[in-house]
Amino acid sequence: MTDLPRTPRTTPRRKPDRVSHDAQAIAAVLDEALVAHVGFVEDGLPMVVPANAWRVGEFLHFHLAPRGRLAQVMASGAQLCVTVTLVDGLVLARSAMHHSMNYRSVMLFGVAEAVEAPEEKARVLTALVDHVVPGRSALVRSPDDRELAVTAVFRLRIAEGTMKARSGPPMDRADDLDRPVAAGVVPLTLARGELV
Repeated sequence: MTDLPRTPRTTPRRKPDRVSHDAQAIAAVLDEALVAHVGFVEDGLPMVVPANAWRVGEFLHFHLAPRGRLAQVMASGAQLCVTVTLVDGLVLARSAMHHSMNYRSVMLFGVAEAVEAPEEKARVLTALVDHVVPGRSALVRSPDDRELAVTAVFRLRIAEGTMKARSGPPMDRADDLDRPVAAGVVPLTLARGELV
């Protein structure tokens, strides 16, 4: 993988040092995330819908209800803006103004297409199961023909997008350094519990 092309939509307007078009870095964020937010315009109004999303190769896939709003929007060929954000830490500074977050985020643009072929649909749904719990697909029953028929799968080519990230400590002003308050980063992680 190489860099994704720079377009007017993926050219940073602020903090360009935090932006990357590196396809591998973008893939790494997508591979870690469990939820994407899909933005679109419907009847002239902006909408954002959270969706289960996972990457297989050069595509981000979505598992949807066929008659649901998002599946209908994707089937219509609407332009989409898909975002994924991973929060890695709370950045606590010595002043309110300089608090921040360490994060990695991806924004993708494009038009989704339906995955229709049953074999391909089954293959990418297997990848979804393993994305959520690695190795799980080998333990469970695969979808049957009826289940495949009532499940919509769409994919968005990872062709136009960008990644933005912040890492590191707070950026305190020199005149705040003697303020008697703790400053630093509180790491945040998503932890899996035990199966209930």
